[in-house]
Amino acid sequence: MRTIGNILWFVLAGWWLALLYVVAGILACILIITIPFGIAAFRLANFVLWPFGRTTVWRQDAGIWSIIGNILWILFLGWELAIAHLIAGLLLCITIIGIPFGIACWKMIPLALLPLGQQVVPISQAHDRFALPVSS
Repeated sequence: MRTIGNILWFVLAGWWLALLYVVAGILACILIITIPFGIAAFRLANFVLWPFGRTTVWRQDAGIWSIIGNILWILFLGWELAIAHLIAGLLLCITIIGIPFGIACWKMIPLALLPLGQQVVPISQAHDRFALPVSS
């Protein structure tokens, strides 16, 4: 079922949302100091392509630099990606078949805003109490 969900997701919204993350990653990699933002964007692009069967959890070793980085991320790249998820979710909810995908897209908005300090793990490994389920 996850495979079918991932294929439908890829066709309906995943490919162009991932493309936005790749563009954000390339823009972030222009400066040496913002390369960590680019790496985060590429990691999220991979997650956005095939989200079902995986989730995100907060890293135990995330510190103050993740918080500062997330603030900068929101200001420069995050809000645009969050708006893209909001619009994609609205468009997906137009049809009955798209409603679950729209809801999954909306669940990715916090991840689009606060990517630093989180890691993508299979759902089977998400037993951490800080798990933020993004998809089922």
